[in-house]
Amino acid sequence: MSGGCRTSVQSHINVMWKTVSEDCNLACDYCYYSTCGGKPGPEINRIDSAILDTFIKDYMQRSRGAASFAWQGGEPLLAGLAFFEEVVYRQALHAPPHTTISNSLQTNGTLIHDRWASFFKTYHFLIGVSLDGPKEIHDARRVNAAGRGSFDRVMAGIGHLRKHQVDFNILTVIHKGNVGHAKELLAFYREHDFNFVQFIPCMDFRSQQVDRPGVYEITPREYGDFLCDVFDVWYNDGHPNVSIRFFDNMLSVYVNREAELCVHRAACPTSLVLEQNGDAYPCDFFINDAWKLGNAGSDSIADMLAHPNYARFHRMKPALPDKCRSCTWQKLCHGGCPRNRQWNPEGTTSDPDFFCQSYVQIYAYAHDRMTELGDRLRRELYSSGVKRDYAGRTPGRNEPCPCGSGKKHKACCASA
Repeated sequence: MSGGCRTSVQSHINVMWKTVSEDCNLACDYCYYSTCGGKPGPEINRIDSAILDTFIKDYMQRSRGAASFAWQGGEPLLAGLAFFEEVVYRQALHAPPHTTISNSLQTNGTLIHDRWASFFKTYHFLIGVSLDGPKEIHDARRVNAAGRGSFDRVMAGIGHLRKHQVDFNILTVIHKGNVGHAKELLAFYREHDFNFVQFIPCMDFRSQQVDRPGVYEITPREYGDFLCDVFDVWYNDGHPNVSIRFFDNMLSVYVNREAELCVHRAACPTSLVLEQNGDAYPCDFFINDAWKLGNAGSDSIADMLAHPNYARFHRMKPALPDKCRSCTWQKLCHGGCPRNRQWNPEGTTSDPDFFCQSYVQIYAYAHDRMTELGDRLRRELYSSGVKRDYAGRTPGRNEPCPCGSGKKHKACCASA
C-alpha cells in the first residue's frame, strides 16, 4: 500500500474504504478506530450503493491501467457477501479495458466461511488476518463483547482460506503481552506455515479525535529488542525463507530500491481513506473533521486531492526534525510516521518518531548482515537481468539498470 506523493492525473491513487465504519464483532482493547465494543447495531453501516458507484466510476476514469482498493473496518465482512459481490460488479462495469484491479481486505478472520473463501479466490482478493500469536497470547486481548477469546474462530477462518488457496498474510499487533516473546511468535508462525507477517506496535489513540496524542503501550527499547530478536531468525544465515514486512522493506533499500511501506518512504502515498458515508481523508490515522477532504458522493477525486488539507498533510512527512536530517539511517526511515511525532501547535515542526530509538537500534544491529545480503541479491538480479534483457552485453550508462531497480545503469549498479 504505497505510492508517490504527487497528485497529478497520472499518479496511482490507493483507496482504503472503512467498509462498515466502526462496526465490529470484536472488542480488542487497543483498537485505534472502533468504539462499538464488539456490539454493532442491528443495522450494519454499509456503504450506500450510489456513493459506491459514483466513486468507482470516477476512480476508474483516472485509473491509467491499475486500480487498487483496500477494505477495512471495523470488521469489513459484516457488510456481507452480497455487498462485495456488488463491489466487484461495479469495478468491472466501470473499469477501462485491460485495467488491473486489485482488492485487499483486512479482517479479524472470525467470520470467514467457505463461501467467503471461494469468493476471495475467484476475485483474487489478498486477505490480511489479524492474529497476535499463539492462543494464550491472542485470546488475552482479541476478545468478543463477552470477553471470550477469538483464536479458535480465527484459525478456522484461516483453514477456509487455505482450502481455497487464497493468498493471505498475518498482521500482529505488538503489545505488552507479546513484545517479549519474539522467538515464541516466530516458532508459532513456522509451525503453522505463516510465511507472510507484518508487525504493528501498539498505541492507544483514536483517529477520529483531532490532536489527541498517542499513548504507547511498549517502549522504544522493547520494540527495538523485539525487532532485533526477530531479525536473527528472519536472516537465517543469509537465506531468509519467510517474508516479514519490516525486513523486506529494509532489504529493498539495500538493493537500491525504495521501501513500499509508507512509514519508511520519503513521502506519504497518494491515498484516499473513505468512511462508510463517503467522507474522505488523507490517511486512516487522521479520520476527523480537521483533515476532511470532502465526500465521495458529492465531490470528485480531483477536488478532494486539491483540498488544502491534502497538501497540508503531505507537507508533514518531509518536514523532518533536525535530528533526522543528520541521521545515518535517514534513507531507511525518512522520519517514520507523522502520526508518531509530537507536533507544534502550527503543525510545522515536530519531535522525532516515538520509535526513533527502535529504528536506530535495529538498523545498526542488522546493517552488516543486510549489506552482505543486499550486495549478493543485487549481483544475482544484475546477472539475471543482463542475460534476460541485454543478451549478455553490458548496458549503456543511460539504459535501465539490469538489476530491475528502475534507475539508469549509471545511477545504480554501474556506480556501485
